[in-house]
Amino acid sequence: MPSFKTIRARAEKRKGGPKALEKLMPDKPDLKGLAKLGDDRILAEMTKRVFCAGFAWSVIDAKWDGFEDAFLGFQPAKLSFQPEDFWEALLRDARIVRNGAKIMSVRDNAAFVQEIAREHGSFCKFLAKWPPSNEIGLLDLLAKRGSRLGGNTGQMLLRFVGWDGFVTSKDVVACLRDAGLDIAEEVKSKGDLAKVQAQFNAWADETGLPYTYLSRICALSVGEVSSG
Repeated sequence: MPSFKTIRARAEKRKGGPKALEKLMPDKPDLKGLAKLGDDRILAEMTKRVFCAGFAWSVIDAKWDGFEDAFLGFQPAKLSFQPEDFWEALLRDARIVRNGAKIMSVRDNAAFVQEIAREHGSFCKFLAKWPPSNEIGLLDLLAKRGSRLGGNTGQMLLRFVGWDGFVTSKDVVACLRDAGLDIAEEVKSKGDLAKVQAQFNAWADETGLPYTYLSRICALSVGEVSSG
């Protein structure tokens, strides 16, 4: 595998130089800020990512105030105590997108958030302590203990709450394959994810950069948009 300097140099050339590339970087991960995020906000973001999966994000964004009202501000304890009638009524609630399986995932994820919070003080304190060198372990936990949080949805959740990790977008995977990593065009298997994790760990050790930066630079070295 080439040094990350080669990939960064290509991204800089494509985007107009080092300063231009730097402007395209995401915010630096703020673990202290992440640890302070309330359980209601992590459940809200879980819900948004679940509903956005396979759906127009703009529609979910436009309806989001309605989601906040319909789901009681995403307070996990309140939602966990709601009777069946509450959830059945949501299937007819025009304030939200009425997808039954996704609506019920909110109830399941409220319980999931509470479980983790009982173990670690809050869900985001737990996230803030989880090392980016084992993102695949965190993704596995989200998939197994959460509801509809597997695959790309889990990666997007972590990215949107500010956790420091990579995403296996089309452009990131294209960069890795171009660099010689033996993975499929769509990274879904545990074996491929392990290879991706190991490569990002190596590049993090080499550069000292956050994983979010490494992921974004990878994407920008091959793609037209910053899908990394």
